[in-house]
Amino acid sequence: MSHADRPTASLETLRLRARLLAATRAFFDARGAFEVDTPLLSADRVIDSHIDPFEVRPADSPSSSPLYLQTSPEFAMKRLLAAGAPAIYQLGKVFRAGERGTRHNPEFTLLEWYEPAASEAEIMSTTEQLVRTLVALAPERRVAALAADCAAPFIRTTYSELFQSFCGFDPLITPTPKIEAVARAQLGDSVPASLAPDDRDGWLNLLLTERIEPYLGQEDGPQFVTEYPASQAALAQTRLRPDGAVVAGRFELYWLGLELCNGYHELTDPVELRRRIATTSQERARNGLPPLPQDSGLLRAMEAGLPPCAGNAVGFDRLVMRIVGARTIDEVIPFPLDRA
Repeated sequence: MSHADRPTASLETLRLRARLLAATRAFFDARGAFEVDTPLLSADRVIDSHIDPFEVRPADSPSSSPLYLQTSPEFAMKRLLAAGAPAIYQLGKVFRAGERGTRHNPEFTLLEWYEPAASEAEIMSTTEQLVRTLVALAPERRVAALAADCAAPFIRTTYSELFQSFCGFDPLITPTPKIEAVARAQLGDSVPASLAPDDRDGWLNLLLTERIEPYLGQEDGPQFVTEYPASQAALAQTRLRPDGAVVAGRFELYWLGLELCNGYHELTDPVELRRRIATTSQERARNGLPPLPQDSGLLRAMEAGLPPCAGNAVGFDRLVMRIVGARTIDEVIPFPLDRA
């Protein structure tokens, strides 16, 4: 067998990966959730302007509209919740175009789950329990250190606290020109020339990626980031803080500088979803991209009645990376894009 045909992950790692997959399913089965298996190919696509799906146009499709390889099972899973499903989870492949690097592969494994009536804090607690459960299966050379890293309750830090600590300003109230000025002063020539002066979230994301993320979840173990700006809510609800700031009911978990998950207190209002679809479509148009579909199965499910719920999406490959101590995603999957 040629080198180009061999798997990039060792067989030892792939055996451990299989154990971690089984343990994940056992974890949710024991909690009373059941596994679902939704379509990989659908007319729906997520509304995040920074995530692009692969388009597919089946020859036998009766519609001229494209279908999409799903970037997340979110829409279909929420349709199941609207139909009366209790706690559910899915563990399988998803696809994202244009994502290839040491931490990205266009095809990857995602764990996603939803719990009706759950709070954002409860989903974070479930995430902690899951990580500790899987860490116990780590290779013998790593299990003690990882268990110690995860022994204490995971740190929970707000988005605002991080920016005030690392960048010296409150991202919820600081004017965009000031944010741009800080970014240019701190990042210099690494600022992309394509970033528009009025792209507030673009400047915040740049600072988060370059100045903050590498330091998250380092010395004190895994770290949750909470209360993102309302403009970055995606499909999360927003809420008013006691100080008057509006924030998203959204969190992410970082471990040794690597983002592992993205969780929401889920949006259930179809009117607000329509507004966000329109806003994101306008943003895409400004960037020369086609608009989003104005209708979707999720929108119809919300109109029928999506129950209050919260959920989380965990990049399973990235979690395996942390458990085995891998530096790249290629070390924990058998055949990345270059060898698929």
